Amino acid sequence: MSSPDRDDSSAPLYFDAMLHPHRSLGPLGFYILLGFVSVVSFIAGIAFALNGAWPVMGFFGLDVLGIYIAFRLSYRSGRLCETVKLHSDELAVTRIQPSGRSRSWSFHPHWVRIDVNKGPHGDGDVTLASHGRSVALGRFLTPDERDDFADALRRAIDNMRHAQYPAG
Repeated sequence: MSSPDRDDSSAPLYFDAMLHPHRSLGPLGFYILLGFVSVVSFIAGIAFALNGAWPVMGFFGLDVLGIYIAFRLSYRSGRLCETVKLHSDELAVTRIQPSGRSRSWSFHPHWVRIDVNKGPHGDGDVTLASHGRSVALGRFLTPDERDDFADALRRAIDNMRHAQYPAG
């Protein structure tokens, strides 16, 4: 089998997906929200300071700092990326962590099993397994997105099999 990072333009590509966590608030929205929270916290802090409770103003600043840190950590975790590529001889999976560290798995597409695991609270993943090895994908996807992804990958594997072994 080839490596997941191969550049083999002669082999047909039957499936190519890039999965990454969705962040509903973009950078501009983040700065607008942080500006609004900062202004409200500053005004509330001034009101407390004018009433003699000046130490409270520092806690409002800590609130803004806490919100900033929480969003930055959320955006950092959103840099996670999982790619899935299906060639006639290989199902290649690559996961790039937010830190930039990369890990790859390779499966023979004729033997891979695709399972959708559903947790009690809407959590879960799509597991690819073959010959005692497995990898869980899409933990950040919604249950419907996991089902759609698994169905699309199953269809792509079926299409690849039919292209290789047409009914005759």
